[in-house]
Amino acid sequence: MRFKPADLPDLSGQTVIVTGANSGIGWHTANELAAHGAEVVLACRNVDLAQQAAARINGKTRVAELDLASLESVRRFAESWQEPLDLLINNAGVMWPPAFRRTADGHELQFGTNH
Repeated sequence: MRFKPADLPDLSGQTVIVTGANSGIGWHTANELAAHGAEVVLACRNVDLAQQAAARINGKTRVAELDLASLESVRRFAESWQEPLDLLINNAGVMWPPAFRRTADGHELQFGTNH
């Protein structure tokens, strides 16, 4: 059985966070969820790119700054969230960093972002 976007139910009244939603799989996921009625929060480290991505979505969207490589950013985002959440899509991640790098918290970049 293969999943198709048409298989999504009506998501009206549902709030969804999609991390890394400014491009690729994250953007397409956010776009389909919004098309099915969800209010989608594009949680991205680059707010400008996220706003551009949100403008290309036909549906209810919001943009929030969230850099998963920064524990402080994750803390700020979590502490600022004050409403019910129906669905969280953990899409953002780092696959192959071009060189060894550490996050501001001292973790290897891929580990610090993806876990």
